[in-house]
Amino acid sequence: MLSNNFLWGVATAANQIEGAYDIDGKGLSTADVLPGNVRKKYIFSPNVLLKHKFSYYPSYKAIDFYDHYESDIKLMKELGIKSYRMSIAWTRIYPKGIEEQPNEKGLEFYDKIFDLLNQANIQPMVTLSHFEMPLYLTEKYNGWANKKVINLFEKYAKTVFLRYKDKVKYWLTFNEVNSVTAMPFHSGGAITDDKSQITQLGYQCLHNQAVAAAKVNKLCHEIIPDAKIGCMIQYSPVYPYSCHPDDVWAAQNFERTRETFATDLFVRGEYPFYTKRLFDQLNIKISTTPDELKILKEHPADFIAISYYMSLTMARKDFMSQTTEGNIFSGLKNPNLQSTKWGWQIDPKGLRIALNQLFDKYQKPICIVENGIGMKEKLVNGTVNDQGRISYLRSHIKALEEASDDGVKLMGYYVWSIFDLVSNSTGEMSKRYGLVYVDVDDDGKGTFNRYKKASFNWYKNVIKTNGKELE
Repeated sequence: MLSNNFLWGVATAANQIEGAYDIDGKGLSTADVLPGNVRKKYIFSPNVLLKHKFSYYPSYKAIDFYDHYESDIKLMKELGIKSYRMSIAWTRIYPKGIEEQPNEKGLEFYDKIFDLLNQANIQPMVTLSHFEMPLYLTEKYNGWANKKVINLFEKYAKTVFLRYKDKVKYWLTFNEVNSVTAMPFHSGGAITDDKSQITQLGYQCLHNQAVAAAKVNKLCHEIIPDAKIGCMIQYSPVYPYSCHPDDVWAAQNFERTRETFATDLFVRGEYPFYTKRLFDQLNIKISTTPDELKILKEHPADFIAISYYMSLTMARKDFMSQTTEGNIFSGLKNPNLQSTKWGWQIDPKGLRIALNQLFDKYQKPICIVENGIGMKEKLVNGTVNDQGRISYLRSHIKALEEASDDGVKLMGYYVWSIFDLVSNSTGEMSKRYGLVYVDVDDDGKGTFNRYKKASFNWYKNVIKTNGKELE
């Protein structure tokens, strides 16, 4: 049974909803150079990405939350959520990342949001860096590959902690931080011309982000003693394709090197025992110092936050033929599961497995800060009868309730998302995730009007009954 203070919520990210990319002093971020529905073609080739001029950048206007935030927060209040997970755009506070003084207009914008949320009895949970950072820091320092960015991030965090210490009590440092080893530009603002160096670059970025997070955890506890600050990863349990020992090893090895390697750094505060062999096999050597390793150990995260969308299936190399799409990572098609139109495999039981595995390993509270499904949808008579989304959410909430009964300590559950927003993986609006339909198409055209879907009222009742009524 879920506790009465369970955080039922919804989640978004600044670059996927705010728009106003150059308004009130905001600087360009790495997310602002990502194109629309051709994004996947360029996301792993950032050098090409930065040199190419695209006709449309969806983050420039997104769903225009910047001009709709008052009415949008009214919708959140009507929904009855206990918490709203959002992110601050680093470039609204420090446009280039190197300024001595913050941008007051950017600080004022989030003041207004937090004030409205608190008036509505909605607790903000704020991600400091959600797949974006000042583009200037990529150009000057190669992003998180450079240790100089650690102190710049610390300065940014200190600024917002001091400003919002009475308004925000839940914080996250980086979004899906384990993704940086696979996507160093997307998650870390770092670029290399040599594809063979992507892994080296990614693990150096991860180390630097872990050190920055530890320093920021320390700051958060000093400035806001009653706050909690977490580590956020993308997590999918990984199944072996068969009981062949090589398949079992492939699954275990993928899960720990691609997923919980990062959690060990951020939550345990130390590198896992297999690091030396892994780095020898990958032929990489990262730069660390004794002081950095010390601060990692002394200031770990208070809780684990995860995004959960699917499970993965792995096999020995000879069998890795029929792969399917996924959130950052992909694996074999699982014949026991259905998939979305984008190939993401639907596995509610996997959420129970994931929560049990993580709690068994770390014994820290867990918060599901993203869970949802992208669907092709049409507005009919002012609404969308999204029974498929309701079915998806219902099955996953049942799974988290099972995990709670198993004894897993759960903090909350956040639907991705309350609004249709720009898809991070594809740059589309037509991959719709919201409980609220937003009239914008893949080219950024539309009225930007909001329309409640059937899932809005369904989730409203789930929250009202603390998960007891799911039908």
